[in-house]
Amino acid sequence: MTTEKLDINSALNWRYAAKRMTGAVVPQDVMGRILEAARLAPSGIGLQPYEILMITNAELKKQILPIAANQMQVVESSHLLVFAPWDDYTPERINGVFDYLNQQREKVSTTLDRQRQFALNYFSKFSSEENFHHAAKQAHIALGIAVAAAALERVDATPMEGFNAQELDRFLDLKSKGLRSSMLMAIGYRDEANDWNFKLPKVRKPMSELVTLYQ
Repeated sequence: MTTEKLDINSALNWRYAAKRMTGAVVPQDVMGRILEAARLAPSGIGLQPYEILMITNAELKKQILPIAANQMQVVESSHLLVFAPWDDYTPERINGVFDYLNQQREKVSTTLDRQRQFALNYFSKFSSEENFHHAAKQAHIALGIAVAAAALERVDATPMEGFNAQELDRFLDLKSKGLRSSMLMAIGYRDEANDWNFKLPKVRKPMSELVTLYQ
């Protein structure tokens, strides 16, 4: 297991979607830095409309395995993260965020009050389903930053969308928390000997096809 840290582009070239993991445990301090990176991720109006559920219990992961199309990294991971956006934007949730911001900054901000009113008015125009999809986009920003943070730590992080979200929500009783699952991420260490994906070269679009410049 290599522990040398990398610059961001080298780290992202090093990482790949690990399909098999060794089961080795990611140290608590390393995991803490990955989660802190996700916590610091940007989100629309700063609402952070999601939670991250972290599963280390082996029996729970075994039960989730068939819900996640029997992808082995679910049970072979050190930590299995469930990114769970809010199921809706409600006045209670929005006001709770802005009340917390004012409390932490120890003053009431006129700018924050305008943002609060904007958020309350804006999200009231949309259905619960539309608001959930907006919240999921914010959660996926945090997921992407966590992937990069893990790579910088030489830890594998495999995002997974191939699972039955409704079944997982029932299993984890997310409805009672006002949450819905949108993505899984297995965090651990690659099993180079048994992972067919490890031997394949990384392929991405050339920059000329990815980026269009308007001048």
